Amino acid sequence: MHFPRRAVSAAAQRLAPRARLSLPGTRFTSTSTSTDAAAATSRLPPPAATSGFPPPAATSTPPPPAASSKWTPQKFAKPAPATRKPSFSSAAPAGNAPPPTYEPKTIAHRQPAAAADDDASPPPADGTVDWATSFHGVAAKPVTEDQFRALMQPVDIKDIEVKPDGVIYLPEIKYRRRLNEAFGPMGWGLIPKGKPVVGDAMVTREYALIVDGRFVSQAQGENPYFSADQLPNAVEGCKSNALMRCCKDLGIASELWDPHFVRWFKKSQMEEAWVEHAVTKKKRTLWFRKGLVEVAYPYKLVN
Repeated sequence: MHFPRRAVSAAAQRLAPRARLSLPGTRFTSTSTSTDAAAATSRLPPPAATSGFPPPAATSTPPPPAASSKWTPQKFAKPAPATRKPSFSSAAPAGNAPPPTYEPKTIAHRQPAAAADDDASPPPADGTVDWATSFHGVAAKPVTEDQFRALMQPVDIKDIEVKPDGVIYLPEIKYRRRLNEAFGPMGWGLIPKGKPVVGDAMVTREYALIVDGRFVSQAQGENPYFSADQLPNAVEGCKSNALMRCCKDLGIASELWDPHFVRWFKKSQMEEAWVEHAVTKKKRTLWFRKGLVEVAYPYKLVN
């Protein structure tokens, strides 16, 4: 039987909508859903031939997978939370960090018990020493282990004082107490090596530190003055200044010359405040111990 060409094309158009009707629902679904729908459609029995033509032969090529669109929801694995590295500030707050004081870890010299009472530097034949010019006993014998530990004790933070310009220092009495602990009262002395030198606004005098009859160190003490009636106090101030410098050679309060310790102390134990001069109205900053801001006349605090 021969069918006209128009009847064949009309039958093909009636079959095409059936295949397309099963796919619109998969447009906005996942790739797995569209694949299942396509597989189900391929298992359906072919439509009955109304025009008398045999059904089209099934192709062996599988249908292409549905293309994923931007509307297709994607499932992403939740990334593992990143491990937070502990910061230095959270691990050890600056305010609670221990002060970087000096503590000796090794004592190289240990004096034998048999030689403890030996005199390493006997006095001159006449028994007198002119300390103004003599360096008798210098570097003749080191201190004992107990004396070494007493001299190298870490400085107590609460004993440190602050000058208005930000310089830190230890009161003179702290040095004297440390010398008494190490050598005993009357076991050491500070001897002048010359007369005071009085300048226009400064007094200087040189002193020598003597311990157990041996020369230890010498230093130039200085102190400013503003009028003649202040000269006695200025000369005494030279002695205190020279004692502090001589004790540096023995390691007493060595932290005060350690830049690392000075920076730590200034950051954690000091604070700066603005003040105004009551007469000149000039403003400047002064340094104080933290929590101990006390301003005296002629200055007053500026808000």
